[in-house]
Amino acid sequence: MDRLMSMSVFVRAVDLGSFAAAAAALDLSGPMVGKHVQFLEERLGVRLINRTTRRQSLTEFGRAYYERCQVVLAEAEAADALAADHLSEPCGRLRVTMPALFGRRCVAPILLELARQYPMLELDLSFGDRIADLAEDGYDLAIRTGNLEDKAGLIARRIARQRMVVCASPSYVELHGRPSQIEDLSRYQAIIYSRSARVRPWLFPRNDQPPVEVMPVSRLRLDDMDTIADAATAGMGLAWLPLWLIKERIEAGMLVPLLPDQPEFLYDCYALWLQTPHLPRKVRLAVDALAAGLPKFMT
Repeated sequence: MDRLMSMSVFVRAVDLGSFAAAAAALDLSGPMVGKHVQFLEERLGVRLINRTTRRQSLTEFGRAYYERCQVVLAEAEAADALAADHLSEPCGRLRVTMPALFGRRCVAPILLELARQYPMLELDLSFGDRIADLAEDGYDLAIRTGNLEDKAGLIARRIARQRMVVCASPSYVELHGRPSQIEDLSRYQAIIYSRSARVRPWLFPRNDQPPVEVMPVSRLRLDDMDTIADAATAGMGLAWLPLWLIKERIEAGMLVPLLPDQPEFLYDCYALWLQTPHLPRKVRLAVDALAAGLPKFMT
């Protein structure tokens, strides 16, 4: 006999309280239900159910075995559901929260292409720099950059790395010169990213050590990186920005990368989702698409 089938018959007999009720529910004969239970008992060498003409009751071992069978059968159903989900077309609503600028420029094009490939997939994208609570706010997926301060109850997968570049306009370099090392940055005006009254230092990697933190001199503090890029292009000072944001400006000669001998700091980009026994296909496809597509935006 099939052991998994016999476990299923045994569990149903316990749940319904009799072999006859299990037989009716499973469209089996009463003796066949008995044979499944007997098969398990002979295989285990232990009695599972005490049976009389009037009633049946689980033995102590039968109760423990029944509970384990419930777990095994649930896992088997989950495995079958996973296979069915893998073969099915993703459908339904996918809710994703992401940083505003990074989301618009890099994440959204990839997810929109995914929606084009799968017509049954619905997108609900939220762009903002507030850290959303996935469970409380009902999101399937969150995209975040930098250090993850709290990952409790979450699964995180790194999907890309942002290369940070110090840059300035050609006019600013012509007027003020260019820094040749990190220590020179204090002699230049900079345009600083600041959000919620918190100023973010510029970071520079060191071998096997924490990165060097630099807080340049600045009279311009902005909370939008696109505007920082505009100000740098206008010759207002040095800026420290992700390469994907300024790549076209560099190629057009509007901005000049500085400190070419200094290794670039890499900001990690993550996809996060709630821990779950079974990850929906739509979420898995979105994460895989971002992991494959985002690095192309970063170079």
